[in-house]
Amino acid sequence: MEQKNKTDIEKLIKTARGEEKADLVIKNAKVINVFTEEIYDADIAICDGTIAGVAKDYHGVEEIDVKGAYVSPSFIDGHVHIESSMLMPSEFAKMVVPSGTTTIVADPHEISNVMGLQGISFMREASKNLPLDVYMTLPSCVPATNLETSGVDLNSYDLALLIDAPWVLGIAEMMNFPGVINCDSSVLSKIKLGLEKAKVIDGHAPNLSGKDLNAYIAAGVHSDHECTNPQEAIEKLRSGMYLMVREATGARDLEPLIPVLKNYNTRKCMFVTDDRHPKHLEKHISRMVKKAVSCGVDPIKAIQMASLNTAEYFNLKNLGAVAPGYKADIAVFENLQDFEPSLVLKNGKQVAAGGKLTVDLKSNNPPVLRGSVNIKYLYREDLQIKANSSSVKTINVIPGQLITKASVEKVKIENGFALSDTESDVLKIAVIERHKATGNIGLGFVKGFGLKSGAIASTVAHDSHNMIVIGTNDEDMYYAAVELVKSQGGKIIVENGKTLAHLKLPIAGLMSDKPYQQVKENILELENAAKKIGCKISDPFMSMAFLSLSVIPELKITDKGLIDVNNFEITDLFV
Repeated sequence: MEQKNKTDIEKLIKTARGEEKADLVIKNAKVINVFTEEIYDADIAICDGTIAGVAKDYHGVEEIDVKGAYVSPSFIDGHVHIESSMLMPSEFAKMVVPSGTTTIVADPHEISNVMGLQGISFMREASKNLPLDVYMTLPSCVPATNLETSGVDLNSYDLALLIDAPWVLGIAEMMNFPGVINCDSSVLSKIKLGLEKAKVIDGHAPNLSGKDLNAYIAAGVHSDHECTNPQEAIEKLRSGMYLMVREATGARDLEPLIPVLKNYNTRKCMFVTDDRHPKHLEKHISRMVKKAVSCGVDPIKAIQMASLNTAEYFNLKNLGAVAPGYKADIAVFENLQDFEPSLVLKNGKQVAAGGKLTVDLKSNNPPVLRGSVNIKYLYREDLQIKANSSSVKTINVIPGQLITKASVEKVKIENGFALSDTESDVLKIAVIERHKATGNIGLGFVKGFGLKSGAIASTVAHDSHNMIVIGTNDEDMYYAAVELVKSQGGKIIVENGKTLAHLKLPIAGLMSDKPYQQVKENILELENAAKKIGCKISDPFMSMAFLSLSVIPELKITDKGLIDVNNFEITDLFV
C-alpha cells in the first residue's frame, strides 16, 4: 500500500469502524469477493481513494445506492503494447476505462525498438494524469534478435537506469528464449537485473516444451502469453508459470484455452490483450470476461483472472479486490452475463458511467520525438528479385494466428526476375530498414492475402518496425514506400499509383496524434480499400505486422532476409 501519514491512517481506521463518515459509500451492493469466491450483500466505505471497510450500515458524505448490483474490482490488463492501438495513451484511456479497465501493465517494446530509452520516457510522460494507472515492464529484447535491424540496442546497463522506478514492475516478455536456454550472457544479464530487484520476468515462449521449458523457467521466467492450445497451457501451468490468456486483434487464444479455464485451477491465469486495434478496445478486458463466462467459466473465477491474479503476479498488493486497504478501483455490473459496467470508480472517484467517460483528461506535454522513417534512397529496381529458380520458400499466413507455415511455391519468371502471381496468391513482400538508412531490404514471397491489384505497406512491423510492403507489382510497392516516407510513418493502400487510404502515424511511425474517433475512421477506410484490391484477410495490417517477427515460427522475413525461425537463421529464398 502507498505510504500514508498518521492522520490519513487514523481517518481510515475511524471510517472503517464507522466512527466517521466515509467520503463515499456504495450502498446495497452485491460484493464479489475474489478471495473466497463468493458474493454477499454489503456497503463499501471509501476514504481518500482507499476502501476502508466492507460491511453493512456504513454512512458517507456521498452515497451511491447501486440497488443490488454487483460490485467487482475493476480490471487489469497484464500485458499490452499501447503503441499497437496506434493511439496516444490519453486516447487509449478514453476507450478502455468506460468498460472497467483502470490499470494496465504496458510493455513499451514497440517504441523502444524505434526510440530506445527516449521512447520509454515519452510513453511514461504521456501516461501521466490519466484515470488509468499505467505501469510498465522494461523491454528485454530490443532488438528481438540479431536477425533484424532495430533503431537501438538496449542492454542491461540501459535498463538498469529505470529498473528502480516505482512504475516499473519488471522485465518484459523474454522473447529470445533460445538465448536464455543457451546461456547467452547478454540475455541472462537482463534476467539477473530483474531478479536482483525482486521484480517479475515476463515470458514469451511459443511451443517451448520439455526440458527446454524447464530451463527457461528455472532461469527466472514465470509467465507466458503465447499458449494457443490446452496441452501447451497445461504443461506451463504444471511447471508453475502464470498463464497469460491473450485475446488480441490478431491472435485470439481465449476460446481454445477455455477447457483449461474450466477444468484446472485458474489462480495462476490472467487476461491480457497484447496488441489491439481501436475497434477492439471499447470492450477491453470486459469482453474477455464476458466471453469466458459465456463459454462456461465461473463468473467469479473470470473476474479473478481479470483482477486479483494479475495484481498478485505483479506484486501490486493494494489492487485487484474489494476489501479493506485496497484501492477503490471498482466496477459495478447489473448482471454477470453482459459485464458492461454501469459505473467505474478509480481511486474512489467516478470516472465512467453507462459506457461513457465522465472526467475530462488533463493535458500533458510529452517530449517531442524526432522523425523515425530514415531509409536509404530507394529505387524501383531495389524491389526486384533475380530468379535462381522458379520454386521459392513462401510464408503462409494463418488467419487469427501469429504462427506462419512454410511451403514451396512456384512463381512467375519474367526477364530473369521473380514476380508476384495473383492467380496462385503468391505475392512479393519487402522489408525495408527504416532506422539507420542502411539500405537493407529483405525480399520474399507470402501466400494468403489474396490481393488482385495494388499494394499495402506499413511502418508497423514487429518487432523492429521496419517498413513492410506487400504487393502485386513493383510500381505500386515503390509508390507505397515513398508515401510512407513522406508521412513519416503510417499504413497505406495504393492501386495504380494512387492512394486509396492512408493512416498517418508520425509518432515513431507507430502512433497517431489524432483523436481515437478519427483513427477508427481511417482504419475503416483502410479495411474498405483492402477489400477493393481483393484482400481476403479481415485485418491485413495486423497479420502483415507480425510477418517480420523473427521469434515466432515457422517462416518470417526481416530487412536481413528470409528467416527460418525453427533453426533461428537466415535461409535462402530459392529452392
